[in-house]
Amino acid sequence: MSQNVQIVLASRPHGEPTSDNFRTETVPMPSPGDGEVLLRTIYLSLDPYMRGRLSDAKSYAEPFEVDAPLGGGTVCEVVESRSADVATGDVVLAFTSWSTHAVVPAAAVRKLDPSRAPLSTALGVLGMPGFTAYAGLAEIGQPKEGETLVVAAATGPVGSMVGQLAQRAGARAVGIAGGPEKCAYLTEIGFDAAIDHRSPTFVEDLKAATPDGIDVYFENVGGAVWDAVLRRLNDFARVPVCGVIATYNDTEAPSGPDRMPALMGAVLRKRLRIQGFIQNEFASHLGDFHRTVGPLVADGTIKYREDIVQGLEAAPAAFIGLLTGSNFGKLVVQVGDLP
Repeated sequence: MSQNVQIVLASRPHGEPTSDNFRTETVPMPSPGDGEVLLRTIYLSLDPYMRGRLSDAKSYAEPFEVDAPLGGGTVCEVVESRSADVATGDVVLAFTSWSTHAVVPAAAVRKLDPSRAPLSTALGVLGMPGFTAYAGLAEIGQPKEGETLVVAAATGPVGSMVGQLAQRAGARAVGIAGGPEKCAYLTEIGFDAAIDHRSPTFVEDLKAATPDGIDVYFENVGGAVWDAVLRRLNDFARVPVCGVIATYNDTEAPSGPDRMPALMGAVLRKRLRIQGFIQNEFASHLGDFHRTVGPLVADGTIKYREDIVQGLEAAPAAFIGLLTGSNFGKLVVQVGDLP
């Protein structure tokens, strides 16, 4: 174990990323200093927000540096520790890099209990995506008994959690996904309705599935899906804006008429609440999330799906596919063997 394999940002993409924007390097194994741990990566999380960090445009997160390793959430095994708080052999949640090994401060990792849930869930249903759904609903969406909630990218780790939590609050959950297979999965896990955004009758299907309009729309996509949903929003509807993946690869403004006047008119007339959020600003809900959702995942009440690809070298292609919806469930790269 003398070498570390890592994937770096070779160049910033213009539009959709390509394999040329990534480069694999082999570098010497890092050594931990006092208070640090050397980690072996087991699972690497791939998430849509990473597309923004490939660009150097101003955003809520610092951009990845060219010729430096990309970063992400990981589940790792501690292979060397120079901290009294973390032991060799511990399995931890960390934010490291697209690499086989990494050194981080021991204070920056959280120990995981492999007996409570599969380790990969710490990056999905019981991790940042699951918490994003929980916090966005608690703070902004606030679904109520008898209301209708619609969520886009509904088979993803955020969307599937949103729908299931909304139902537990007594709301009717309508999921939007791409393709018959994904829509069938939504009905299997209990969504009240599922709509294929690729269907030529999508607008009509959405209207049929929301006869009483939409009270909460959890936005993950943007684009044409948002255009259709906007027309169905009820007075005082709430719109937590988590992501707009349909536009992440855009290099210029969309063609066609200016839609801003119609949007602002709807915001005024319908008294809409449209609020973007980043999950870490609602960290005060984290304890409630684990206490509430952890047991529901453990007993199978809340269902989830993972899309696990094998090998660090598969990460760039898998990430490119994520941006076009080719994944089915939470996208995770298995970098190393389970402990």
